[in-house]
Amino acid sequence: PQGSGVLLGDVSQLFNQGNINYTQNALDLAINGNGFFQTSNNGEVSYTRAGYFGTDRDGFMVNNFGYRLQGYAVDASGNLQNGIVNDLRIETASQEPRATESLEQVFNLNSTNSVPTTVPFNPSDPTTYNSSTSTNIYDTQGNSHVFTQYFLKTGPNTWQMNVLIDGRNPDDPTLTTPSSVDLQFTTAGQLDIPALIASTPTGFAVDANGVINLTTWVPAAPDNAIPPVWSSNGATASPAGVAIDVRPSTQFASNFAVNRVSQDGYTTGQLAGVEIDDTGVIFARYTNGQSKVQGQVILANFANVQGLTPVGKTAWVQSFESGEPVVGTPRSGTLGALQSGALEDSNVELSDQLVNLIVAQRNYQANAKTIETESAVTQTIINLR
Repeated sequence: PQGSGVLLGDVSQLFNQGNINYTQNALDLAINGNGFFQTSNNGEVSYTRAGYFGTDRDGFMVNNFGYRLQGYAVDASGNLQNGIVNDLRIETASQEPRATESLEQVFNLNSTNSVPTTVPFNPSDPTTYNSSTSTNIYDTQGNSHVFTQYFLKTGPNTWQMNVLIDGRNPDDPTLTTPSSVDLQFTTAGQLDIPALIASTPTGFAVDANGVINLTTWVPAAPDNAIPPVWSSNGATASPAGVAIDVRPSTQFASNFAVNRVSQDGYTTGQLAGVEIDDTGVIFARYTNGQSKVQGQVILANFANVQGLTPVGKTAWVQSFESGEPVVGTPRSGTLGALQSGALEDSNVELSDQLVNLIVAQRNYQANAKTIETESAVTQTIINLR
């Protein structure tokens, strides 16, 4: 019978997980598990596991071939638009400032303090008050202002909180007299909220929940005169005012301490870097310490990855055999997690391939020797005639 020779039995693609190698580029991405990155080249969608990504001149995330990475973008408020696939883009413009609207504090006033005997209150004379603390707040242009509170004990369980901003009266920066509000505490050391609501502060308003509101602050700055003259700096406070919440504060027999303080304002910020978490959410970090979500990387998987059609450049496209892509965010369903600042190495085991090459070479040599021997035997038979 006549042999059929050597035939190709099958070609299968190798999609095993490769080793993960860490880099110094935060936009390098490795998939730890199942899934492919989805990229677009002028509307032509392809899939890859090669995570060499950077940004082009317009801020779009692209791979080393210029294909744009796909994912969920954000709206004007920074909310992810889940389900709407778009080109991912990192906003490189400065972050706009935000005026302070909320100041939350938790402090303890020392109940063993005595009422100061030196009067009247003078912020330059520590003997006229018991304790003080300062916090930076911001106006609409991102200018920082020092919000200073001076706590003066006026009687048993009763304190006066005097406030200056940049050392000036919050409402009228030409004055140095403070705005003030009385704070009363219960015998258990808790702030007396009903008494605070019923109080008549100077320069403040207290709402029905006991939150102190500064609604008439005029941000100011000094000129270059000697002595300097203070006037409006051209910015304004937040239209909503500044809500000062000190309700969890206490009066116990321990040293004065500010246990927690937070405010929601910030100055303008320049883009300092980008971070991507294991679920694909992209964060822009700014020099003002703030962060902003820029989008979320999506991954795609297929019922039959062997059915994907390779198109070169470490990319594949879907086919009838692969089925439709199942798109989702990293770590959802069967999709793998993302590793930022890392790349997946080749999944080819070089040692195994070298062994296979050596085996193939030995087989070729053995076959060649067989053919050579068969030829010699045939020639000997011919010579016998």
